[in-house]
Amino acid sequence: MLPIETTADGITIVSLTANPSKLRGGVVVLDSWLIAELAETLDVVAAVNPSGVILRSASERVFVAGADLAEIDALDDLALHRYLERGSDSFARLHRIACPTVAIIHRAALGGGLELAMHCDGIIGVLPSASDKPWRIGLPECSLGICPGWGGTQMLPARIDPFDAIVQTATGRTNLVTETPRGLFDHTCASAPDALDAAVAWIKSHPRTQSLDHPRALLPRASGSPAPSPEIASALARARAALASTPASEAVLDCVAIGSARGWSAALAAERAHLVSLRHTPQAREKLTKFLNPTS
Repeated sequence: MLPIETTADGITIVSLTANPSKLRGGVVVLDSWLIAELAETLDVVAAVNPSGVILRSASERVFVAGADLAEIDALDDLALHRYLERGSDSFARLHRIACPTVAIIHRAALGGGLELAMHCDGIIGVLPSASDKPWRIGLPECSLGICPGWGGTQMLPARIDPFDAIVQTATGRTNLVTETPRGLFDHTCASAPDALDAAVAWIKSHPRTQSLDHPRALLPRASGSPAPSPEIASALARARAALASTPASEAVLDCVAIGSARGWSAALAAERAHLVSLRHTPQAREKLTKFLNPTS
């Protein structure tokens, strides 16, 4: 189980740690070990009915560096589908728990790491000091020829400008923390200790006592129309005109269209199907091989 602390106000703090069998210099990576530990920990946390949950990283180097691509790439298609489903089920505990949740991003949060943070109701960002090199935040999957698999195509457009979110996701472009798009962070702080205080204050000012069906994400039209809302339809049209068509970019556009028309569960299923398929494309094979074997 992951380390947990409880404040005097009944707020539970969960710390993400590196896999003890794959320490990676203290870098936290989303692998099958962390996915399972997070699920077990959040089940324990939910059972005590906390007044809030704060998710932070124990690593001094990253919040979460992303998914373990070597682990993912070694799976066959059926196993990868199941792996992605386990991840979604683990992360879903954050919005299903009947209290406000907030993530503290104090260092790099990439791919699955950012998706995990966006499963929380709020996100507190820690800005670098003058002596720190700014770290990066974003969804880089498409730069490797694949796409997000844990809801990134749905959550980022619900937090920042939809057009920018679609283009950034479809290209795999990430941002320096000092250039984070407006809306991604609900509050920013100058230090990690300040961020913890801010997270507690955010929880107290954003009460929630009911379980949610999904995190903050694209929503289908209230009318039940199978078409996206006008805002998302416009963002999709502009993005399609601005983007170079690649298998990965087309997958992102498809997932956004599905999520805004049919909702969260349908979009997650589309992400999984696209990711499993994309990794077999020549573009993804070339980029993943280079990423996983940088010295070859």
